Amino acid sequence: MQHDGDLLTDRKRLKRSLVTWRVLAILALVAAAAIFISRSDQSASVGGVGRDYIALVTVDGIMDDDRKREELLEFIRKDRRAKALLVRFNSPGGTAVGGEELFVQLKRIGQEKPVVGIMRTVCASACYMAAMGTEHIMARAGTLTGSIGVMVQTAEVSELANKLGIHPITIKSGEFKDAPSFTEPMTQDQRAVVKQVVMNAYAIFVGIVAEGRKLPEARVRELADGRVYTGLQAMELKLIDSIGGEEEAVAWLAKTHKISPDLSIVEKKPEREIDSLLQKLASSASVKIFGKSMVGLDGLVSIWHPSMH
Repeated sequence: MQHDGDLLTDRKRLKRSLVTWRVLAILALVAAAAIFISRSDQSASVGGVGRDYIALVTVDGIMDDDRKREELLEFIRKDRRAKALLVRFNSPGGTAVGGEELFVQLKRIGQEKPVVGIMRTVCASACYMAAMGTEHIMARAGTLTGSIGVMVQTAEVSELANKLGIHPITIKSGEFKDAPSFTEPMTQDQRAVVKQVVMNAYAIFVGIVAEGRKLPEARVRELADGRVYTGLQAMELKLIDSIGGEEEAVAWLAKTHKISPDLSIVEKKPEREIDSLLQKLASSASVKIFGKSMVGLDGLVSIWHPSMH
């Protein structure tokens, strides 16, 4: 026969178990609803079955390789109902490859339908590179854009480590394998090698801008010292085409490509996977230490942000 204390313990254990299962059931329902809504947004007919429309895609936040966005843009490229694409840019940049990949994809879409870039608060560095893939670029007068350049940003803490009695050990196959290193000072040769990589990526960036804006490469290099420009400055320097937003973009499409201004503008969003709690916690850390830049991005970085030193 169980004692009263044992019965009380069993009841508490059962209660905790029921609460846990209820929470898990609620989370499962929320996740299922999110997936259903996401897929519905992706596949829903536009203004009715078979109707033409103007697609709108937003590119915001720190840019990196984005497979879901690539899939969405490919869907828009193949969708005959999508008569044009508006791309709303609002990003300080990101990885050089992230900007280049989006540039290439927008150029591919532009071979089949008009693509207009609309810069919002900021469209700088890799974001500006991506905008070169559009046929016509608009911005607001106060938009921050430009910042044409590439960088590698890291930190070296060997002196601090020595003071703490920490002695990192690195076994590497060559002098440049870990350059730039977090744990030892950079040599002049290492700095030179990293600089070559940065300048090579910079030359690619300059070439993309020169082609996209139909400017001499020498002129682009004069403008490409890393600084940002306002929308008005950028227009005067021929880095963008005009001042405006979605309304002006639709008017330009009507005038230049005879696309009806009465078509609905339908915003399309990438279908996102439901991240685990650990993934969300990991992605919330903006500063990574080992193998990451100070803005939390791998690889060459093309981004504008105020310096912290």
